[in-house]
Amino acid sequence: MRSEPTPFEGGPMDGRVLPVLVGPTGHPPKWYEIPVPAADGGDPTILLYERVPSGYSKRLALQKGWKYDYRPGGEKPKLRWPWSRPTGR
Repeated sequence: MRSEPTPFEGGPMDGRVLPVLVGPTGHPPKWYEIPVPAADGGDPTILLYERVPSGYSKRLALQKGWKYDYRPGGEKPKLRWPWSRPTGR
C-alpha cells in the first residue's frame, strides 16, 4: 500500500509528520485517530484529527495536499446514508 507523509497541526502531535496510508483515490482518511494508553492501565485516550487542505497554489488555485488538524473533545460525525430519514423525526 502507498503512504504519504502528512503533517499534523495542534494538540500533542503538533509539528510532526507521519506516513499515512492513502486509499484507492489517493486521499488519506478523513479522520485519523491516535490511541494514547492511560498511565493507570485504564481505557486509552483517543486523539482525533480531521483532514483539511494544506493550502492552494497561487496561480491556478490547485490544492497542494492534506494536513490533519486537532479536534479536542470532538467526535466523528455519524455515517449518514442518502436514503436515511432526517434526524429531526
